[in-house]
Amino acid sequence: MENQLIALQTERKTLFGENQPDEVDKRLAACVSAAESSGQQARDLLAEGQAQTDANRLREASLRETIDKCSAELLQSEELFTVSLTQNGFIDEAAFQAARLPAVDRSALAAQAEKLDRETADIAVRKKDRQNRLTLEEARQLTNESLELLKVEQTSLDNGLRLSGERSGAIKQKLADNQAAQSKFQGHQQLIEKQKAECQRWDKLHALIGSADGKKYRNFAQGLTFEMMVAHANRQLSGMTDRYLLICDSEQPLELNVIDNYQAGEIRSTKNLSGGESFIVSLSLALGLSKMASRKVRVDSLFLDEGFGTLDEEALETALETLASLHQDGKLIGIISHVPALKERISTQIAIMPKNGGKSVISGPGITSNQFCC
Repeated sequence: MENQLIALQTERKTLFGENQPDEVDKRLAACVSAAESSGQQARDLLAEGQAQTDANRLREASLRETIDKCSAELLQSEELFTVSLTQNGFIDEAAFQAARLPAVDRSALAAQAEKLDRETADIAVRKKDRQNRLTLEEARQLTNESLELLKVEQTSLDNGLRLSGERSGAIKQKLADNQAAQSKFQGHQQLIEKQKAECQRWDKLHALIGSADGKKYRNFAQGLTFEMMVAHANRQLSGMTDRYLLICDSEQPLELNVIDNYQAGEIRSTKNLSGGESFIVSLSLALGLSKMASRKVRVDSLFLDEGFGTLDEEALETALETLASLHQDGKLIGIISHVPALKERISTQIAIMPKNGGKSVISGPGITSNQFCC
């Protein structure tokens, strides 16, 4: 057995040498696989080549058939061409070629012929359309008049249409002129409205102070001053009594009325006041006037002539206190009166004593000697 093993080993070494059997087997398997793949590709190429060969054979047969057909047609065309040459007076093809036009002229004629063919086709279509329309119009039988009468009527209608166009143009011009006049009128209307507004402003001013002789304006200005004086007088009057309040007459702005608070606010005319009431109102007006001042004139002097005799004791006291307060404010107060009670309240007095013969003697501060007056 050992000898057999040694023999086998020697044979293996002789066959494979140092190579491993597995590696050799793998290489052989790879070679077999590659050979099989190459064989399949060769078979595929062979099948494709055979299919291409069959297709080429079929194409060749078709081309041979076409060539045979074209040859027959060419032969027939040559025969017809030869007959045509003879019929048109040409000896041979060379004579025909010599008689032909240049290629440029032939192209131009071909284009012209194509254009004429298109125009002919278009004319044919239009002619057919006109014929159809004519057939329809004839079928409608709109009129039985002759062509001459229809032409006359058409001329008349054309003239009427022209006149209508002229009238339409004239009307359009009138409309344009009217539009321009309206625009101009609107501009004038705006100016009129503006002037109306200005006129209304002046009318209002005229209604307040306007007159030919200036009386309204004088009354207006005097009314403003009068209202100011009444306001001052009411302040003075409120210090003397709470019964009366002076107001301007609503119809005569320069006339006075009196509100009597003791008579439920009755409005009384100053003409209906008693003597004492009139004196108090007059005094308040005088005091109010003394309070008024302007830029150049200041009222600092007040002279009262009588009127104290009609006052009761309370009213007299109130009047004197008011005059005393004005005197303390720097006002010069002059009183002419025969009331004895005033002599006790007025320190500075100028006395006038009657004398015989209708004359009087003046005495008081600032008088150096007895002076007579008429």
